[in-house]
Amino acid sequence: MKTLALVHLAISCFVTLPLNAKEPAAEDKATQNWITMFDGKTFDGWKANEMADGWKIEDGTIRTAPGRSHLFYTASDFTDFEFKAEVKTTPGSNSGIYFHTKWQDKGWPKHGHESQVNQTHTDPVKSGSLYNVVKLYESPAKDGQWYEHRIVVKGNNIRVHINGKLAHDYTEPNGVTDERRLSKGTIALQSHDPKSVVYYRNLRIRPLGDEEASQ
Repeated sequence: MKTLALVHLAISCFVTLPLNAKEPAAEDKATQNWITMFDGKTFDGWKANEMADGWKIEDGTIRTAPGRSHLFYTASDFTDFEFKAEVKTTPGSNSGIYFHTKWQDKGWPKHGHESQVNQTHTDPVKSGSLYNVVKLYESPAKDGQWYEHRIVVKGNNIRVHINGKLAHDYTEPNGVTDERRLSKGTIALQSHDPKSVVYYRNLRIRPLGDEEASQ
């Protein structure tokens, strides 16, 4: 009888182990489906327009070009998404993260929105702002320090977090016909001017399904 009981216990343990192994994956569903946008070594999946040779990879980071230029992510377009990047500005620098934008050979992107990257540039609109839409005049980060820039787009709502703190929660009105609006598109990094040096690393994005509403 003791032998039979031990065999039954062993079988029970064997059956429950695979079930238990699956539980963490289910609980961790919110962390799945992230796309690594930059491998730290190449510009695979990216294309710059003006001053294309000015963009550099330094120690696993993307360094902006010395003048006006935009680096477009060409691998995919996105509608609802969550985007994260670590950013480091230098004194007096200006940059931006465009989303729902489209490829342009030159000029400032006409499509989509720009999330401002700026701590101490003369432009008074600071990091986290939705350029020309939501203007923030106090810098939430510091030059010379890496900070997390997070953008969440769901339907007609845009939320931007800087270092985990909500910078703004903006809902775009229905019926906007200007090109600078939510639709569908890609991500682009901005190089603003010759004096602006900004670094990006750990760029990630994940599409959001209908059931997902990231906080």
